[in-house]
Amino acid sequence: MLEGLKTRLETRRAEGTICHMSGSNAELSVPPIERLRERQSEKWRAHPPDVLPLTVAEMDFELAEPIRDALHAAVDRSDAGYAMPAGALGAAFAGFADRRWRWTVDPARLSAVTDVGVGVVEVLRLMARPGQAVVISPPVYPPFFDWVPEAGCRIHEVPLARREGAWRLDLAGLEAAFAQRPAAYVLCNPHNPVGRVHDLDELTALVRLAQRHDVRIVSDEIHAPLVLPGATFTPFLTVPGAADVGIAVVSASKAWNLAGLKCAAVVTGSSISQAVVDRLPPEAKWRVGHFGAIASVVAWNDGEGYLDRLLSTLDRRRTTLADLLRERLPDIAWQPPEATYLAWLDCRKIGPDGKARELFLSRGRVALEPGRRFGAAGAGYCRLNFATSTEILDRATAAMAAAVLGST
Repeated sequence: MLEGLKTRLETRRAEGTICHMSGSNAELSVPPIERLRERQSEKWRAHPPDVLPLTVAEMDFELAEPIRDALHAAVDRSDAGYAMPAGALGAAFAGFADRRWRWTVDPARLSAVTDVGVGVVEVLRLMARPGQAVVISPPVYPPFFDWVPEAGCRIHEVPLARREGAWRLDLAGLEAAFAQRPAAYVLCNPHNPVGRVHDLDELTALVRLAQRHDVRIVSDEIHAPLVLPGATFTPFLTVPGAADVGIAVVSASKAWNLAGLKCAAVVTGSSISQAVVDRLPPEAKWRVGHFGAIASVVAWNDGEGYLDRLLSTLDRRRTTLADLLRERLPDIAWQPPEATYLAWLDCRKIGPDGKARELFLSRGRVALEPGRRFGAAGAGYCRLNFATSTEILDRATAAMAAAVLGST
């Protein structure tokens, strides 16, 4: 079985479907594992050196050349002071949003913040009174469970619904929750970890619910540039009526691998929402990373060639992972993501709750994110980061399969 899969992978590599190619479809390169282990980021330091980490949402690809060059130039001129991102950051994102999504953004309605989490927390503090409810939809990015209490609010969970094997917003559940007059709903758009790209009809219905019950919406759109072939991203603020009830938080950090540089932005589309953002703490803009602002401007202005190659590469990785899981780990069920580079794996046939993840780590020496971190709805699931090389995915899934086989 494994030999047959290897033969198919080698055939595809020879055909140019999973190798480095020339031209606009060229795959992004991944350094050898020895070089990756020299990195000092959390992904490569959280586990012992013999563990292969497919955990943190951090890519293994090389930085985009324009970004790397801009950062080198800043160091060469000793330009490491305070960030002054206002005008350039707004203009860069507005241009990118227009080209990518036909979303018209007023550059003056973009406010720089340290990162998406800080942006969400600070906006919630302005929208809600202490102790008010804020709605979230698990399984969802683990910090959502921390951001709400950090803002002084309490969490009201409305889990995603499963329909025809796919994850969707539970609009009936949200209507019941909104009728209780929470302060806000934090939307994950696209949704991490399930990779769902919420469609226009869903978002339109969500806006109507928010209008009917006077609920504010904060849309975390950090994964927006990472919508994969076959899906279409709808910026929340482009939905009719959304600009008056919602605020978006965006960043270049996920699509261009810049999380450690610290730069994101709060975006509004109306004077009503801008009046909320105008009350952000005056010190907020000084907490943005200068290198983060430089890199973000370059990403949005000059990084689309890299982004296109990245999406093509991730599309191939998604297919490769599907092949590997089908052949090696048939008891794992999953819905290939429409966005992100994260696979949400249903491992419940392997064992209850975290058994599969523990097997993969203790026996296979492969680290995945435990599903429970994403809420109770994640019990029995694992999240796998496939933004890496074909070789690493091959090695990881082989080890995971051997771990399962060895436990029986």
